[in-house]
Amino acid sequence: MLFISRRTGLSTLCASGIVWASTLAAPVAAQTPTPTAPAAPAAAQPSDGADLVTKDDVIAGTMDIDFITRTKLDSSGDLKKGSAALGAKDQYKFSLRVAETTDFTGVITRQPNLYSSVLARKKQDASLSFKIDLSVLNPRDLKQKKTVGNWVGEVPIDTKTGAFQFDGAAGSETPPRIFIDAVGSAKSFTDKFSGRLIGKAESKEGLASYTYTRLVGTKKVNIVVKKSDPMRFENLTLAKGPSENYPRTIVNGRLDYDYETGNWFTDGVKLRYNLNGKEVEDVITGSIKWVEDKDRASNGKGYYEFNLRFNEDKNKAATTEAAAFDKMSEEDAFFAVDNSVPCLTGRIAYVDTMVSGGEGDPTVTASKVSYNLNANKLTKQQIMNFFKLWIVSVGPTNDE
Repeated sequence: MLFISRRTGLSTLCASGIVWASTLAAPVAAQTPTPTAPAAPAAAQPSDGADLVTKDDVIAGTMDIDFITRTKLDSSGDLKKGSAALGAKDQYKFSLRVAETTDFTGVITRQPNLYSSVLARKKQDASLSFKIDLSVLNPRDLKQKKTVGNWVGEVPIDTKTGAFQFDGAAGSETPPRIFIDAVGSAKSFTDKFSGRLIGKAESKEGLASYTYTRLVGTKKVNIVVKKSDPMRFENLTLAKGPSENYPRTIVNGRLDYDYETGNWFTDGVKLRYNLNGKEVEDVITGSIKWVEDKDRASNGKGYYEFNLRFNEDKNKAATTEAAAFDKMSEEDAFFAVDNSVPCLTGRIAYVDTMVSGGEGDPTVTASKVSYNLNANKLTKQQIMNFFKLWIVSVGPTNDE
């Protein structure tokens, strides 16, 4: 089968030094009269005041991606050879519904670093910009919808570290933030994003192998990734909203990309937040498998198959289902969905437009993307937090 990674074609961005950003936050120690071990935050449960959702299409809608920096190249000769034209930006236009009652509609743009052809002086800074309308739906009548605020702002990229700086530039008047208008009895508020997202390595030569282990019933299965390239989250803070019941959340951990297969893996992305006065920590483990259509070379089709488990260690089944996986290969068992634990499954499907670049694989110049992700025993907060995390990672998860 011809493998054409849909993450091909960022030669301009890589040459410009764009990469993407984590360390694990320590649990807060419980303050008692005598020293004790740190108190582990609880996993989100219905007792926290949050109902569990088991439903298809909890994140659903479409996204149209136009990689303008790959098609609109510099013709002046003033910039480094192969550079995008000055001012060219990739566009990610989308309309997505999350947890049934919240709509996100708008555009994210991204521009690369640009350098002069002779002295390599910087002519343009790399950045990611958000302009998204936030709307809520009446849960009693989903035909009633009201725009309540926006997700806006600009994220500069530190060219020395390759980090997306969600704190914004020093003195910036446009930090990434969510602002919500006063609606009825609900008060207005503004909350900012912060922290860093560090993307994959610019140089692929020293990438190490990594072994991921999963316990399926009583059966331990392994999968080895020979070239594991991590996208890391360093105290990445997701702003609260659109409503107060979606709290400010701090993310640490890593999501690793496998260059040989196009798959993503994680052995623990940690999300911490306060829900109804209680500290909660969710741990996401699992995989996102890239599957290509047999005719992808001609039709551009492929999809990500999601199998992300929430708080797997705290939700192990009392009985074993290992027998159901005995006849599977290690790889098939590793990617198998286990609905006995809270999980996010489903697909994000792509129809890519590709052009031949002469040597090597074709370059993806545009994508039509369909989201159909399903929840199994998840809270609305878990669904919303994952959505925000995926959206702020829109660059590294959709190209290179």
